[in-house]
Amino acid sequence: MRLLVPRAGRRSLFYGVGLMKSWTPSGAMAAPVEITSTNVQRGDVIQIGGLPCRVADLFQLPRGAKRLLFESGELLTIHPRTRLVAVRVLRRW
Repeated sequence: MRLLVPRAGRRSLFYGVGLMKSWTPSGAMAAPVEITSTNVQRGDVIQIGGLPCRVADLFQLPRGAKRLLFESGELLTIHPRTRLVAVRVLRRW
């Protein structure tokens, strides 16, 4: 599976998303991962309604749920049984 990752300083490669900040350095590797409320991280990119949304912040809720705040300002609440596919940039030094 080949994933398109925008390079630093360029507009997003996804259609209709011009406001998303450049988020990966040139040549960074990205991998699809299955996420739940227990393993979601800041920086994960989740495709919702055909548009990529990058997680900017997380809020812990009762019973293991989390509320995700995206860079666009939108919110998404997921519970422990919610399973989503996201793209995570592999950070190797």
